[in-house]
Formats: sequence, C-alpha cells, structure tokens
Amino acid sequence: MTVVVAWSADEYGAAALAHAVAQAEQRHEDLVVVNVTRGDALVDRRYAADEEIARVTAAITQLGLEVRVAHGVVDDVAAAVVDEIQGTGASLAVVGIRHRSPVGKMLLGSVAQRIILDAPCPVLAVKPEAGTELL
Repeated sequence: MTVVVAWSADEYGAAALAHAVAQAEQRHEDLVVVNVTRGDALVDRRYAADEEIARVTAAITQLGLEVRVAHGVVDDVAAAVVDEIQGTGASLAVVGIRHRSPVGKMLLGSVAQRIILDAPCPVLAVKPEAGTELL
C-alpha cells in the first residue's frame, strides 16, 4: 500500500510531509509526494524547485522508504492529488491545512477541502507546529 501526501514547499507542506513520512514508516508503506501547480502565476512559491525535490527525495530515501514524486503543471491541483490517491490505491492521504477567511473559501475554494471530500481513503489533515521543518 501507499501513503500519498499533497506537499507544498512551505510550512503547511512541511507539516504534511513530516506526518506522511511518519505514517509511511509506521505502516511500512511506500510514499508518493505530490507537488504540482496550475502554472497560472508567474511564481508559485508552493511549487518546489528541482533542487528541493531532490533534497526531499534523498532525505526520505535515507530513512529507508520507497518514494516517488509527482511534480509538474496540471489543470487542477486537487484532481491531480486525488488521481494519485486513486491510481496508487493509497491507504492514507495527508494534506496540510491553512486558515482561510470565509470570503477566501467562497471565492477561491480549497484544494485541501476537495481532497478531503473526494479521496476514496482516509485523509489526515494537519497544520504546522512550531519548529516543523522540511526533511
């Protein structure tokens, strides 16, 4: 089985990745890290550079976990994550959540909310703790 994590290169993604790694280790499962972007902004700070992907992949591999990274430009971020969850038959998905205003939710929607509602497996929603760092 597999644990899938929706990872962004920020504190929310760091929290999600840390919990996903812990769950994959505990369950003795592989890990799929999904870092995708719609590419509609000139700079998406949550989309990791290739060097960051390599660093995170190496750190996870050093822990003895099998890891695959899905990294690219997609039409719909939430749908891409759910597709990975379905395609791998994941036993668990992990997403980082952030506080959003009611207006922000109404106007922009929420990738995390869509993943939570659309995933066919349990979803662990986590928020950053003080001192959470990327692997």
